[in-house]
Amino acid sequence: MEQNLVSVKLILGEIALAGLSLEEERRIDQLEHHRILPDSELQQVEFLFKLFNKPCFARGELVGVSGKAKSGKTFVCSILMALCFRNQVLSVDRIEPRRLHVLWYDTEQSEESTQDILKNRILPMTGLSESQFPKELFDVFNVRGEPYSERLPLLETAVSRYKPDLVILDGIRDLVADINDGIVAQEVVERLMHLASEQRCCIVCVLHQNKSLEDNNLRGWIGTELKNKAFEVYECSKSSERIFAWAQTDTRKYDIPDKLKFAVNEQGLPYRCTEEQLLEAQYEAQRKLAEERQKAGDGSKLTPFNPKYVIGKENHHTLFDVPLLFSDAMEVEKVYTEEQLLKAVGMLSHIAVENVLRRQLNKALKLGVIMQSYDACQQRIYVRPKPTQPKVIETQLIF
Repeated sequence: MEQNLVSVKLILGEIALAGLSLEEERRIDQLEHHRILPDSELQQVEFLFKLFNKPCFARGELVGVSGKAKSGKTFVCSILMALCFRNQVLSVDRIEPRRLHVLWYDTEQSEESTQDILKNRILPMTGLSESQFPKELFDVFNVRGEPYSERLPLLETAVSRYKPDLVILDGIRDLVADINDGIVAQEVVERLMHLASEQRCCIVCVLHQNKSLEDNNLRGWIGTELKNKAFEVYECSKSSERIFAWAQTDTRKYDIPDKLKFAVNEQGLPYRCTEEQLLEAQYEAQRKLAEERQKAGDGSKLTPFNPKYVIGKENHHTLFDVPLLFSDAMEVEKVYTEEQLLKAVGMLSHIAVENVLRRQLNKALKLGVIMQSYDACQQRIYVRPKPTQPKVIETQLIF
């Protein structure tokens, strides 16, 4: 510290000799205040959460959460908000032992939607009842009815007044009238950076990606500024009706290569799945969708068949490599019920329509790929027999 003061005095002395103006002297003094040395005593980065045991969501920083429309962005933010009250949700842990103060600033949804998510998604994830709602630690504001010019000043006032640890800004796009106004975008992001730094909170900014399926860039100039200035950026995606993924795309500190995949149950709550469970959930969603479309006479396309098992078409029917499909779906000599077998084959092939599945089952029986029998309750069961080894004929050579 003494060394820094000596340096400042020397520089000021040189300034006086150089004949600099008072304004320039003030700026030099201001610059010296921001000088970084190897032994500078600086505040260390503090993180709120851990994802797959890697620290993430830093205090004093901006974090971007992006994705296509309805890709689970608000769902991921709901998980973060629930984490402020629980030690762990899915594979995400809260670092600090104490509960965190969260401020949810919703600019996008209706007031009814905000309340519905709070009551029926966030609160159930926290394990708290409605009567236990911690008003002193959870501030929720819906400002969709406010003009653009008021939304950022109101947010700045709220953060300064309530001192949250985590701020969910859903979404940043609604702080500006034109997302492609570069000057305004830069000003808004810089004000948010200053707010996060000054109040030592993490501000999570939610923003849509561009509408094109091939373009995953954050939307508009505001998206470009956010991506450039954010400490981390995460991407949300949706692979079927109720299956989501959450992955880090950019970071200034800890790389998190793993993707968090989760499904949503009938109560609208997330649960962590294995790859097999996710595949099964995806198949079930496809099967239900197929049934609904058949009933309604809807001819629109379902998820494409797995190309690994498709070998061509015949009379408008897709032809499958049945031996390969059933060998991949079944373990040798393991007994399967009809329901188990159809589900296993459907999950691999992406066949969601039952009569198409049964057609493959009949082909497998005819080809001898599988064998059918009956259990004690006269229910059909199936087995993939152990492949027979070709006989080796020994010959004796006479010389």
